[in-house]
Amino acid sequence: MNTPTFCLLVTVAAVATTRADAAEPLRYSVDLGDRTGHVFAVTLDVDSLSPKNDVFQFASTAPGTYQVMDIGRYVRSFEALDRKGQPIATEHVSTNQWRIAEPRRVRTIHYSIVATRDTVVSEHVVYPMCGSTLQEDHAQINGQAVFGFPRGMQAAPISIALKYPSDWKIGTALKLTAGRYHADNFDQLVDSPILLGRLTTARIDVTGVPIEIFVFSRTDQITAPQLAAAMSSMLYAAGGFLGKLPVDRYAFLYDFGPVSAGAWEHSYSSEYVLNEVPYSPAIGARVTDIAAHEFFHVVTPLNIHSEIIEHFNFETPVPSQHLWLYEGTTEWAAHKMQLESGLKMPDAYLATLVGKIRSDRLQFDTTYSLSKLAKTSFSDSGQVQYGNIYQRGAVVAGLLDIKLLELSGGKHGLRDLITDLSKSYGKKRAFPEDSLFDVIVRKTSPDVRDFVTRYIKGAEHPPVKEYYAKLGITLVEDPNGLPVKFEVDPNPTPEQLRLRAAWLGRPAIVP
Repeated sequence: MNTPTFCLLVTVAAVATTRADAAEPLRYSVDLGDRTGHVFAVTLDVDSLSPKNDVFQFASTAPGTYQVMDIGRYVRSFEALDRKGQPIATEHVSTNQWRIAEPRRVRTIHYSIVATRDTVVSEHVVYPMCGSTLQEDHAQINGQAVFGFPRGMQAAPISIALKYPSDWKIGTALKLTAGRYHADNFDQLVDSPILLGRLTTARIDVTGVPIEIFVFSRTDQITAPQLAAAMSSMLYAAGGFLGKLPVDRYAFLYDFGPVSAGAWEHSYSSEYVLNEVPYSPAIGARVTDIAAHEFFHVVTPLNIHSEIIEHFNFETPVPSQHLWLYEGTTEWAAHKMQLESGLKMPDAYLATLVGKIRSDRLQFDTTYSLSKLAKTSFSDSGQVQYGNIYQRGAVVAGLLDIKLLELSGGKHGLRDLITDLSKSYGKKRAFPEDSLFDVIVRKTSPDVRDFVTRYIKGAEHPPVKEYYAKLGITLVEDPNGLPVKFEVDPNPTPEQLRLRAAWLGRPAIVP
């Protein structure tokens, strides 16, 4: 077998410490040479470790996955060495932890870890878009699936050198300096996936922000320029919906192959593992719908998140009750911004809504409130219900939007509330996990507390028919009470017309 020449730049960087590296306590190098065995060979260089850093931690889970991962299951070898290369005793003390006997002596840690997508496990299978793969023609690296860290150093700056074939391209939101990728801390590393391989690329500028698209397609049936053309209108619509993108860069990472698994959002990027089929306008539209959801996560949770997200516990999963905001509201916004921009006609938007209501009623346990769904998301029972956050969660967000518009005379909807919360909090200021609803009530109306109690904390059926009637839109149901379609009244009352115009993001013209 012919082995490709490895990229000289990163190979040199892996053994040469620059002045910038000296400021980064954790300096990783990853060799991607064993692609047949799907093994990442990882080296961590440190100046020293303190006694409180005596446990090396791999992730039990990661933000936004809502699943148990136990990445330690994929580690195949682990050793710690002193400055002379002599081994220091280590002990595998739990699934995700190795204890180091003399941390002050440590200068190097070596471990090998197999790719999650290329390894069979009996339970808690890692979502493909959230894991790792290492193949002859490409690789996917999610931070938590490849890297561990010494306990107590989650906040330490990190640099990474990658050893990979010279003809590969790399897509990531991480910044590259002197041949090394840099992250402020482990959280940012996990928040910044990397796609490598035989990639096609494209770029779009939205509100002055560069948006890059990287595509791996096993048989070259889908390319980045094709997706850029399909997604451009949605991206411009997102820019208009938000006014100004709250990021300075963004990367879409696509892996098209035999598996259609889904997508995973990040602050400055999103990644997708989707089925490869010949490109068509229908495929472009499908990918755009998925991308619209993930892209809106630049607002939630990047700019609106609780302390649980900001100070993530990689050792023990801790759920946040605000999954309704992170995922439900994001799913609503992904479709609503296309409606307001004219990319989706009302009939198409309402048809999507009918599908979500039917899915909520027929596929999930409707006794699960959105809050209960969030709090049980890491459990096996909660995982069965998890998909409903994209169904009922989006439906309830849409009702909250109508409620807020009605209370404010059409001046302040859910989009405006999200903007207000972004201004009050932001990337570096988390909202209080236990009092967000109080904050929302203060920013809107006391009437919103009842809505929260009944439809977010509680499990009452969302009053879809009642709320859309306020817009002059009738929900038609079958004899079992299941929605069939929406009918838009061509002659709404002046009050309905005003509220409908606000819902559509357009000025009302009332006779």
